Amino acid sequence: MHTLISTPFDELHLGKKVTLYKKVTESDVELFAQVSGDCNPLHLDEAFAQQSVFKTRVAHGMLSGALISAALAMAMPGPGSIYLGQDLAFLGAVKIDEVIRIELTVREKIGINKVRIETNIFNSDNRKVVAGNAQSYVSSNQHSIEVKAFPFSYIGIV
Repeated sequence: MHTLISTPFDELHLGKKVTLYKKVTESDVELFAQVSGDCNPLHLDEAFAQQSVFKTRVAHGMLSGALISAALAMAMPGPGSIYLGQDLAFLGAVKIDEVIRIELTVREKIGINKVRIETNIFNSDNRKVVAGNAQSYVSSNQHSIEVKAFPFSYIGIV
């Protein structure tokens, strides 16, 4: 079991940063295709994908978006926060079995209990493949939850 603890609004200082890592597996891609209905052969058919610009199967762009959502909900701001919006730019591809780095950085406090968090994903070559900004509602109180599995490994919180 893992205990996840949220950061209350007053403790989210500008520049606060969390970095997480995730290996994007074939199973992740296949399950995302089933749940989303996006069965583009670029994600599921190696022969097709080899003819593409990527030369191999790649993860769905919105799988990266979903991982950002999970990082916001489980790491910073954490449990009890509400994901209000997101802009994303897909700058590159995430390959299957690649370890990605997700970085969340508090950039702005917007009124009462709302924050803008810069959201970036880097591939295993340290190239930024997703860039964006999220808006979240953050509780004034700290919340904690117990989860059986945590899909990320932390490298640090600053």
